[in-house]
Amino acid sequence: MHPLTHYEHLAKLFDYPQRDYPSWVQSVYELLAGRYIVAAAAIDAFAKALPTEGEPFTQDALDEVQEIFTRSFDVQSITTLGVGYVMFGDDYKRGELLVNLSREHRLAGVDCGHELPDHLPNVLRLVARWDDRALAREFVEEILHPAVERMLAEFGERRMAVRDELYRKHFKTLIVTSARRATIFREPLTAVLEVLKQDFHLTDRRPAGKDNDFLRSLGRELEIESDERRPTSTGRML
Repeated sequence: MHPLTHYEHLAKLFDYPQRDYPSWVQSVYELLAGRYIVAAAAIDAFAKALPTEGEPFTQDALDEVQEIFTRSFDVQSITTLGVGYVMFGDDYKRGELLVNLSREHRLAGVDCGHELPDHLPNVLRLVARWDDRALAREFVEEILHPAVERMLAEFGERRMAVRDELYRKHFKTLIVTSARRATIFREPLTAVLEVLKQDFHLTDRRPAGKDNDFLRSLGRELEIESDERRPTSTGRML
């Protein structure tokens, strides 16, 4: 068995939740407990915040968690699961990363499904299966570790407030979620970060002035969308 197979389990926490999601969360906790103390504590907090006592989700609970997942990573998202986008935005460097990751996924037998090669679950599965450990370490140190740090930074209270104000300005509405559960996916991201730090002997490194690239890009996208919806002089929408 590959020594890093636990990344396969962590990856599933960032797949779109289904009814059996709570049991998977529990299995990840049991896998990490004893060896990754901080990461296991984050998963335990995540499990306790879910709208269930460990049983499969009811339909209402599933709807709520899927909505929070979408709010966290997709529509009007807190952050994105695109590791390359977090690091490079739409710069050509992301294109190069996607090409290189696509090749590595094929070699490792990772099926990316309908997601891009830099989608976090795909990347975690690659880390689990990468035979070239030197290349895996370089990727983790230079791309994955700082990207996860930036993702987590987007869950900060100040960042959340700025983002919500952007949405109110442009859409006059927000996706409504439980205040207690709105940021629960911060916990599995914390677990990933702590496991990476322990496995690859990493230290925190958050480059100054770089943690707001995604938010700035989000603001530009909203401005463009707003312009596209603005009526022309004839009264028709652009």
